[in-house]
Amino acid sequence: MADLAFLWHMHQPDYRHPESGHFVLPWVLLHAIKDYSDMASHLERHPGVRCTVNFVPVLLDQIEDYCDQLATRQWRDPLLRIAAHPAPDELTPEDRAWLLDMAFRCHAPTMLEPFAPYRRLRDLLAFVRVQDANALSYLSGHYYADLATWFLLAWTGESLRRDGQVVPELMAKGDAFTLADRQRLLAELGGVLAGLIPRYRALGECGQVELSCTPANHPLAPLLIDFGTAREAWPESTLPSAPEYPGGRSRVQAHLAAAVASHAQRFGKAPSGLWPAEGALSAPFLNQIGDAGFRWTASSHGVLRHSAGNQAPTTIPWQPPEGTPGDLTLFFRNEHLSDLIGFEYARWHGRDAAQHFMTELKAIHIRDKEALIPVFLDGENAWEYYPYNAWYFFSDLYDTLENNSAIRTVTLSQAAATQRTRRTRLPRLTAGSWVYGTLSTWIGNPDKNRAWDLLCEVKQCADRALQGDRLTPDERAAVERRLAVCESSDWFWWLGDYNSPQSVACFDGLFRENLKSLYRLLRLPVPVGLDHPISHGGGSPESGGTMRRAT
Repeated sequence: MADLAFLWHMHQPDYRHPESGHFVLPWVLLHAIKDYSDMASHLERHPGVRCTVNFVPVLLDQIEDYCDQLATRQWRDPLLRIAAHPAPDELTPEDRAWLLDMAFRCHAPTMLEPFAPYRRLRDLLAFVRVQDANALSYLSGHYYADLATWFLLAWTGESLRRDGQVVPELMAKGDAFTLADRQRLLAELGGVLAGLIPRYRALGECGQVELSCTPANHPLAPLLIDFGTAREAWPESTLPSAPEYPGGRSRVQAHLAAAVASHAQRFGKAPSGLWPAEGALSAPFLNQIGDAGFRWTASSHGVLRHSAGNQAPTTIPWQPPEGTPGDLTLFFRNEHLSDLIGFEYARWHGRDAAQHFMTELKAIHIRDKEALIPVFLDGENAWEYYPYNAWYFFSDLYDTLENNSAIRTVTLSQAAATQRTRRTRLPRLTAGSWVYGTLSTWIGNPDKNRAWDLLCEVKQCADRALQGDRLTPDERAAVERRLAVCESSDWFWWLGDYNSPQSVACFDGLFRENLKSLYRLLRLPVPVGLDHPISHGGGSPESGGTMRRAT
């Protein structure tokens, strides 16, 4: 019997302004009410399907922040503040501008075009924008209230539309949403947010789902440890001016320890497995994962190919190279099957896509009756490109898998146990990620390298302050928390001319705000260079093909 091991990776970076605590972007909220909710619902409706779900602690932190906002009505997200405003005609110019900039950011063919009232709001704005400079002032509070409501409705998951009460009623009503309507919607969404972590914990406790983790703030650990690892799979890579990230190994250890603590607190026990940020592994990082007590970790076939040759199969688990601490099992994702779900099947009818996927699985099973089939991808960013948020694809796929006797779904810990005798020793590990098997998405571009240099400079200042006596214990803790946010891989992902200028500018600015905040926490002057954008359209040799980002 072949083992199919799904891993659904759930991650969003910290979108909160470092000093106000207000959300600059609403993607955690929107993915929570659409994707995290729907993915739990699919599993709850198909108890025979097993899989691994990976949560990054910084995402869970933000989900809990939204739970607090929706419980207390102390708004730190402008979308919620606008939706809850009792007198929309009195919205500030800043809130109006924010909503007009954000409220049509979605995949229009599946999330906007199907809804005539939402289309009307878009078309009204398009008409007004081509008039004179003051034309936007003619948009009433009624317009903004409806727009905020429809932005939330468009991002609700299919499970809420089918099983909820308020969402289908408001979608049918279409416009002229009252304060009472909006309050009912926020109350229902508050229930969704509050239920997410308990729902996944329950799925984990019954054994259907294994819950795994990622280092706390999603750092690109191989680069924190050694910039030179970028050249293992990409020898021509240019590197930052700084020779290394100061104290990188200890910072990786801190992220690992924080992830274990977060997981135990939220899900009741320590995690067995670790999905590294961006699937990025290196030999030194692997040693730290083993020392931390994890039983399995994973990456992609590109990394396996660079480490063991083009013919190395993903259909078996692997042992780390000799000398790696602990008893780790390594898994490498089947890129073809994972990318079919992530990028191809959105254009298919759900049933056809599910049947095609099963045909691909059966072909692997024919070649190897005991094959391991690892399918790893984001559990959040692909579904907006599917009709009905991939509801029909998952319904047909999970139905078929529950009734298939040749292919069983397993968690990765189950796969490590059932496939243990098939483990093969990896001769060496070449550092890389699940994007082309290299680290080029996070280093090697002039803008990315400049960002690393800026981070290295503030880290040196932080090290001096933390080794001295001038910071209080509370100040030291605040410095370490802010430093962890600055070390996220996402800042480096977005820099480069292959991303939209709008997204690059936003992440560039938020990264620099975090660096500025860290200097202030250290009671040091902020370098004037941080007032200027990092990104100048420097270009990148490659662009990612395994993940979609929220914006």
